[in-house]
Formats: sequence, structure tokens, C-alpha cells
Amino acid sequence: MSSVLDQRRSAPPAGASRPAPPRRRTRLLALPEARWALAALVLFLLALPVHLLDGPTWLWGPLFAATYVTGGWEPGREGLKALKDKTLDVDLLMVVAALGAAAIGQVLDGALLIVIFATSGALEAVATARTADSVRGLLDLAPTTATRLLPGGTEETVGTEHLAVGDTILVRPGERVGADGQVLDGASDVDQATVTGEPLPVAKQAGDEVFAGTVNGTGALRVRVGRDPSDSVIARIVAMVEEASETKAPTQLFIEKIEQRYSIGMVVATLAVFAVPLAFGDTLDSALPRAMTFMIVASPCAVVLSTMPPLLAAIANAGRRGVLAKSAVVMERLGRIDTVALDKTGTLTEGTPYVTDLCPLPGSGLDETTLLALAASAEHPSEHPLARAVVAAARERGLPLSDVEDFTSTPGQGVTATVDGHAVTIGAPARLLDDAAHEPHREVVAGLEEAGRTAAVVLRDGVPVGVLGVADRLRPDAAATVAALTRLTGRTPILLTGDNERAAKHLAAEVGITEVRAGLLPQDKVAAVKEWEARGRRVLVVGDGVNDAPALAAAHSGIAMGKAGSDLSLETADAVVVRDELATIPSVVQLSRTARRLVIQNLVVAGTFIALLVAWDLIGALPLPLGVAGHEGSTVIVGLNGLRLLRETAWPRLTEDTA
Repeated sequence: MSSVLDQRRSAPPAGASRPAPPRRRTRLLALPEARWALAALVLFLLALPVHLLDGPTWLWGPLFAATYVTGGWEPGREGLKALKDKTLDVDLLMVVAALGAAAIGQVLDGALLIVIFATSGALEAVATARTADSVRGLLDLAPTTATRLLPGGTEETVGTEHLAVGDTILVRPGERVGADGQVLDGASDVDQATVTGEPLPVAKQAGDEVFAGTVNGTGALRVRVGRDPSDSVIARIVAMVEEASETKAPTQLFIEKIEQRYSIGMVVATLAVFAVPLAFGDTLDSALPRAMTFMIVASPCAVVLSTMPPLLAAIANAGRRGVLAKSAVVMERLGRIDTVALDKTGTLTEGTPYVTDLCPLPGSGLDETTLLALAASAEHPSEHPLARAVVAAARERGLPLSDVEDFTSTPGQGVTATVDGHAVTIGAPARLLDDAAHEPHREVVAGLEEAGRTAAVVLRDGVPVGVLGVADRLRPDAAATVAALTRLTGRTPILLTGDNERAAKHLAAEVGITEVRAGLLPQDKVAAVKEWEARGRRVLVVGDGVNDAPALAAAHSGIAMGKAGSDLSLETADAVVVRDELATIPSVVQLSRTARRLVIQNLVVAGTFIALLVAWDLIGALPLPLGVAGHEGSTVIVGLNGLRLLRETAWPRLTEDTA
């Protein structure tokens, strides 16, 4: 009955040689975008105090010039490439605006604009690289070699890529299964959490299906390969994550959706403001300052700052509460979701089994305490997660455990031991309650299983004396979180899980979820997400395991639970709940919606200032210093308005008025 629930929490069995796979993670400074952005930021921070303290121009001038070069050359190059393709994007416009600001003496403003855009490009490059890292890292879940059995009974070690359908492989205790297939011989408990998300290992015997990358328990299995390694469940998870990452609609901030038209319009308007007066006899000395003033007051600095400060402030506020949103785009998208899909194990639950019910049987002479002490003593030598739950329950009550003799563990069946002179057996009800005399006992088991528990029968000297109920622990804030998400979206969240339907429906009823999809493999979760999004919904998926990663990648937004989350889910998700506080999810969604409202407010303010200053410049003669003051004033206003989200009071509470 012993197995390995999670290799990060328990050591491999003796004799197993399974070194941890190398961490494949791109270093931050290995990305050129990050290096250039860092250089620009450092140069800007060196120049800023010298400039503000009226230091010598020869000192801050070269520093600002270097800031322009290091931070602006790459977006400028990309902008020129886009221009070559007859497309004008905001990168080139920002570089031109920064150079224009420097041309009329506003060097600091132009440098700040360059730093903002360089940093934004670096963050995007980091996010892209980390996603690629996570997909490569998933390949480490599948073993690289397997033991193939030859017709003569001999063994050979081969690369898993050389396995063919119909081959027979030997999976020893503690090893990962080398390929998807069917058990021919042997019995063991297999940890399938990476594929199905089930909290407890699953008993496997002849005729059962096993998946590549899952962890074998203490029994040895002979498995006939049923799928080519390139078509295994793990390989398909890799393919689905890659496909979802490549085909997911490009994400854009609100203002970026209008950048093309704005860029073209501003360039055309600036040229017109310069050329038209000249055509009607105006002098160059008059037309050029007017055009430069127009370019400054019409530049989108305030518009850009309308978007970033609220979103960055929201990211910082959420970060203090243990929610890490990976970019401003993520923070904006979270507020647009209208459907939530929740994983079960490790998300709504803690992912660790515990004893929920102690049922001494009539005539046993035991009460709950003695039943638990008896069972914990027998289970103490076992490594099985169910056994650990029983022992932990006994220790929580301070119960003394008796010494055991003749301990044996039979994979897929249970344990047997001698405790205080009595033969004690603990195992599955289907095996231990197999005759008509046990009908009353089976009713107790049926009641537990109907309530979503995993039942284990305790026999003493061959006589049933009690039944234990074990379940995954529900997070304390699960029901409140479901209620808050329902109010926010107008729809009750949906439960997506690889666990069995009975356990899933019972848990859903506890937290107020009405729609349940159980027994799902990773591709089934992706299909469900795509089905909803085809109907026009914006789906938020919340999960923690490898099996959730493809759905996290395919969804409009994805949030991973941080403490128990797999590397792949943490990298694939758009945001991570670091402290596993489920209640922060509706709060961060509400915070995102507040940030979006502030963005719209800022855009109205920035647009009004731009319209008034441009009209003044075109109709009258707007003095350049006044134009700069108006432009900078609007920038300050929208910046301060957005930074309001840094306040402690800006974080929404999980209360009835959250909606």
C-alpha cells in the first residue's frame, strides 16, 4: 500500500536512483532586452539627481544621452522594421516623441519615456522566456530510459523514445512509468497526481491503464506499451501548452489597441501643422516652433501614463497580499473575466488527506480513540498517504502507538501487522467485506463513500472492528471564495477535476458549486475551456498541478496556487497566489476592475488636456513653456490618480459588498 504521493515531500524508496532533474530556467540577464532595460534604468537613476539639483550639464547630459541610446535603440529598430512593412507602431512614436522632447529642452521627460518602454519590452521578453522554460521542464517528468523485457526473459535498458507499441517494460518500485500502457502483471499503488490530480495513489493491477511520468509505489509492474512515447499523455500536455501559448490571442493593453491610428494621426497632423502654414506664406521660424509645440502637447506621454500607473500600483498592492500578477496586461485581463473554472485537489482543497470519520463497529468493544490508536499503530511503518493521515490524526490527539511485529504491505490491498498480540489488517472494503455476513458493515462504508470519503476497514483477528473515513481537507475560505466569485461574475464557478465524480460532487455541494466536470484528463480540461470561450466567455482557470497547465495556458486568464503548485503551472499561469489564500482571488479580480476604471478616468483626463492644448496651439499661439506645463501637468495628474491603488484601503475585502 506504500507509494510516493509527491516527490517533493518524500524521499524515494531505498535503492531507487532518481536524481532530481536539472532546473531549466533562462537567467534574467541572459535576455538582451533585460540587459538594455537595466542599463537604461541605471543611467537614468544616475542622471536624475544631478539634473534635479541643477548640476552641471556636462555631467547629466551624457548620462541622459546614454539612457536614450541604451533604452531606445531596440524599440527604435523594431519601429523602423514595422515602418518598412508599412506599419507605424507606438514604439517608434515614443522614440520620436522622446527625441522631440529632448530637442526643445525636455530631456528628463524623454528619458523617462524611454525607460518606461524599455522596461515594458524587457518584462514581455522575460514572460516569453519563462513560458518556454516551463514547457521544456515538463519533459523532465517523463523518464528518459525504461527497462524493456525481451522474449527470452532478459532485460535491456533503452531510451523511452525507442519504445514501440506492444513492447513490455518492467517498472520497479519508486520508478516513473516509462510509457502509457496496460498492466500485464503485478500490483502496486501509482501516484497519478501529475496527470489526473487525484490526491491519493491509485491501486493498479493486471488490466489497468498507467500513464508515462506517473510514480510507481512499492510493487513491481510489467506494462505493455499502448502508445508511442511521442503520443503519451505527458507529451500531449507539452504539445497543448505550446499550442495554447502560440495560438492564444495576442494580449494588448487598453491604449495599445488604438496605437496604430493614433501614431499615424499624430505624425500626419504634426507634418500638416508644419507644412500648411509654410504653404500659405508663414516663416520657418514661426512654423517650426508651432509644429514642435504641437508634437509635444499631442504626444501620448499622459496617455501612456494613464494606463501604466493604475495597473502597476494594482500589481504592487496585490503583491503585498501574496498575489503575483506577471504583467500589466495580466492585471488588466483579470478584471474582464466572466466565468471561473476551479480545480479541486490543491485548489479548493489543501491536497493532503486527513481522517474525517472514525466508526467503531457494534460489538467491537472499541471507541473512536482506541480504534484510531489501533489503526495508527498498524499503519505507522507504511509510507502510503492514507497511512500518514491516520498516524497524523493519532498524534494530533496525543495517542501512544504500540510496537508492531510482522508488518507487511500488499500494493493495492492494504497492510497487515501484529499489534499487542492481535493480527490487524487495514485495507479496501471491497476486499475485506466480501460475504453476506458483512452487509451491516458495508452500509457504514456506503454512507462514508456517499459523503465523498475514502473508506478503509480495520480487522482485528479477522473480525471487522471499525471503518475509517479519509478525505482531502477543504480550504477554510473555499465557500466564501466561491460565493464572492459568483457575485463578481454573475455565474457560479465550475469545478474541473480529474478526481472521481462522487467525491467531486460532494465537495462541490459543500462550497456551493452546481456544475461539476469530473474524471478529466488535461486535454478534457482544455476542451471545456475552449468550449466556453467559443461561446464568448472570458474564462479564469485556477489550478495547481501539471494536469492544469494546458487549461491555464488556454484560458483567458490563469491563476496558480503557489505553495503546492507544479513548476509548469506556476510558469504557465498569468498570476500566482503565493500563500495559497484562496480568498485573494476574488479580491484581485475586483482590484483589476478598479484599476480598469481608473485607466478610463485617466484617459478621459489625458484626452481632454491634449484636445484643449492642441486646439489652443492650432487656433491661437500657445507659448511653448505653457504647452509643456500643460502637458506635464496632465501627466502628473493621471500618474497620481493611478497611484491611489497603492493604498492599503484599495485592496478589496472578501465581504458581501465586494461585488
